[in-house]
Amino acid sequence: MNESVLERLTNVHPDMEVWWDSSPLVFEAWVQKMLETAPRPRKASLEEQLNRIYVAADPAKSLIRGCTTNPPLSLAAVRSDPRFWNGWIDNLIESNSGLTNHEYSWLTYKEVIRRGSQMMMPIWEASEGRHGYISGQLDPRLITETDRMVRDAREIRAIAPNVMIKVPASTQGVEVVKALTALAIPTNVTTCFTLPQIWAVANAAAEGAKIAASNKVDMSKWRAVITMMIGRLTEMPALDEQAARRGISLSWADKHWFGIYVFRKAFRLLKDAGLPSKMLACSMRPGPYVGGKFHFWDVEKIAGDIVYTMPPVVLGPLFNRGGDLTFTEEIVHEDVPRDVLGKMENIPYCIQASDPNGMEVDQFNSHPATIATAEMFSRASTGLEEYVGQRVAVVKDVSMLAPTAR
Repeated sequence: MNESVLERLTNVHPDMEVWWDSSPLVFEAWVQKMLETAPRPRKASLEEQLNRIYVAADPAKSLIRGCTTNPPLSLAAVRSDPRFWNGWIDNLIESNSGLTNHEYSWLTYKEVIRRGSQMMMPIWEASEGRHGYISGQLDPRLITETDRMVRDAREIRAIAPNVMIKVPASTQGVEVVKALTALAIPTNVTTCFTLPQIWAVANAAAEGAKIAASNKVDMSKWRAVITMMIGRLTEMPALDEQAARRGISLSWADKHWFGIYVFRKAFRLLKDAGLPSKMLACSMRPGPYVGGKFHFWDVEKIAGDIVYTMPPVVLGPLFNRGGDLTFTEEIVHEDVPRDVLGKMENIPYCIQASDPNGMEVDQFNSHPATIATAEMFSRASTGLEEYVGQRVAVVKDVSMLAPTAR
C-alpha cells in the first residue's frame, strides 16, 4: 500500500485519532480540488491516499475516526452546493410558513448535521459507539445562556446517536458540560485556548460522570474531548502587545513553541489526574522550514494519544509538502527551548494560558481569543440566517407572481 503522511502519523500511537474538520458533505469536492492541482505523475497515488481518509463505499474502513464542524464550516457546506440547498430551504419555507429567519436557519443547520451524521454512522456502529461522532456546535451568540445551551444541546443530540455537542469553554459553558455529561451526552469543548479552561471543563465532565453513575445513567456511549485551538491562542495581538511592552521579541518559533507547551502541559495534567476527557488539537499552522525541509511542528510535536481534527487547510500542506515527514511520540518530550520558557514567564498572556490557576472561571469570557473566536463564529451563524432570509424573499416573490403566471 502507498502509505500516506496521515497514515504514518496515526501509527505513532494506537489510540491516536484523526478527525475531519469540516462538514462531511464537502469531502468529495475537496478531494477533487486536491487532484485537480496535483502534478500529473502524482495524481493516481494521491487519489488512492485521499480516498482512504473517508471511504465512501465502506465508511467503517475510513482513516478518520470522527468529524468536527462549526458555524463557518456549516455555512460553507450550504454555499458549496447552492442548487441542492436552495431547493431544500425553499421547500422548508413552503412547508413551514410563518417561521422566523432564525428558526428556518436552525432547521437548516440541524439538517447539515443530520446529513453529516449519516455519513459517519457506519464508523460509529462498527466501533460500538466509540468513534464516528460528528460535533454539532451550540449557537456561539448564546455562550452566556446556560439553560438555553442545555436545551439546544438536547435538541441537537436528538438528531442522531452519533452527534456530539460542541460546548463553549465560557464561564457558563463549564456548567453546561457538567449538565450534559450527567445526561450521558458526549461533549466536545470548543473556543478553548488555555490550561485554566481545559482544567475546568475536564473536571466538570468528571463531576457530571459521577452524577450520571449515581443516577445509574448508561454511559457506555459517552465520551468527551477538549479542543485546544492552538493557532487562535498564539496569533492573538494581545500576545505581541504584552511582549513588546516588556521589551520581549517573539519569533514565529517562539509562538509555536508556546502553543505546543500549553497543549503538552494540558495533556499531562489530564493524564496524571485520571480525568476522562481526551485532548483534541485544532487550528494548527504549517511550518517551519528547517534546513530546507518542510516541517509541521503543530502536528509533529504533539503526536501521541490525542485527537487531531484537520480541515482542508491543514491536510493540504501535509499531503502537498509533508510527504517525507516522519513522526514519533513527541507529546511526551520536554524539549521546549529554555529561552522560550524564559520569555513566557514574563508575559501575563502566557502565564494565564499555561498555569492551571492563571484565570478564574469568571474570566473565561473576557479572554482575547475567546472574544475574537466567538465573534467569528457568531458572524457565520448570522450569515446562515441571512442566507436563509434571501431564500425567504425568493419564495415570497415566487408566490406573489404565481397568480399572475396562471
